[in-house]
Amino acid sequence: MSTADQGASSPTAHLFNPLFAQPEGSPIRELFPYLSRPGMLSLAGGYPSPSLFDAEGLQQAAMAALQQDAATSLQYGASEGQLALREALAALCATRGIACTPADMIVTTGSQQAFDLLVKVLVEPGDPVLVEVPAYPATLQTLKLAQAQVVAVPTDEQGLDTEALARLLAQWPHARAPKMLYTVPNFSNPGGTLLPAARRTALVELARQHGFVIVEDDPYGELRFAGQREPSIYETGLALCGAQANPVVYLSSLSKTVAPALRIGWMLADAQLLRRCTIAKQTADLCTSPLAQMIAAHYLRSGRYAPQLAQACAEYAARMDALCSGMQSALGDQIRFVRPAGGMFVWARLLPPQRLAGDSQALARALFTAAVEQGVLYVPGKAFFPADAADKAGLCMRLSYAAPTVPQITEAVARLGRAWGQAVS
Repeated sequence: MSTADQGASSPTAHLFNPLFAQPEGSPIRELFPYLSRPGMLSLAGGYPSPSLFDAEGLQQAAMAALQQDAATSLQYGASEGQLALREALAALCATRGIACTPADMIVTTGSQQAFDLLVKVLVEPGDPVLVEVPAYPATLQTLKLAQAQVVAVPTDEQGLDTEALARLLAQWPHARAPKMLYTVPNFSNPGGTLLPAARRTALVELARQHGFVIVEDDPYGELRFAGQREPSIYETGLALCGAQANPVVYLSSLSKTVAPALRIGWMLADAQLLRRCTIAKQTADLCTSPLAQMIAAHYLRSGRYAPQLAQACAEYAARMDALCSGMQSALGDQIRFVRPAGGMFVWARLLPPQRLAGDSQALARALFTAAVEQGVLYVPGKAFFPADAADKAGLCMRLSYAAPTVPQITEAVARLGRAWGQAVS
């Protein structure tokens, strides 16, 4: 008997919210059982490398939090976040070119909570929400549970296609206007793309013209390997619209640059939106762990963040190069991808032989099965599309170079090449 069948026969089954009657979990987290197989190499998870955690620095920060700020660290805290951390995060934002104060932000339990709060505050069932596609699966999952109408916005090698968005908005077919747009402009998950400055400006202009909120999710922006920093969409909005009319909400996190276990994220937005998100947060968790917040505050003030970040960027650049060079060697002209200039991900598309081009979904299933047999894991592309557009994923896949070492990546790509040969034979 399946878990779903067991749930249907339980005495509480009739009490479930219909949205949770037959729930679907994260398509990425449902790959976890494969990780327990002996010898499995994973290019699937978007986890930062454990070798890059500054355990010593975090231990010192934890000791300082408990020795210097025990009363604050171990007590309930303000829902908007500890002032010490918000000051440190404002200073961090300044290094990204974003001018803000502690009053402009709230601290959240990871940036995923920040997005969830925004959806609760802004989105009603049936509201259209614009989402760049392919998209981060947790975003799609959140919007599905909110009963939003996901409207896909296409992307290309430079990220969200603002010209395609403009055409869509000019011929808007829906009864309701869009409430918000979600984008990861810096080294996106899953695309690895970097949105150019001109598109950022165009996006703000479209938001101002059509009255929707831009949710700029930026967990990867500091993991840059090459090139110059693009202005955030948030600061572009400030420059074009002013603080009172800025249509951009900025989300970020320390999960990819310090440690996921801290669960420290934050949101920059106008005062009215922050107040409502703070109230929504009170019903979720009262406050993000004050101990975690004070550890993060001490760590950001310690001077260790910048050198640790530089080390991470150098290591991830080497791993990215190993993955991209390895795929080119193993699969040659059978694979297409763009080398990212930062972040943790490569979005790749395989080109099937002509004789197999008619059923990409069957071939995608065969490839995944062969990859598991060969001992390598990736995330199939369909995980990053809304359910009604999953067929557009074709033979795409997301590959992460963040957690495995260079030798592991080299072997994983060789296994992927053998799996592809097995799938098309």
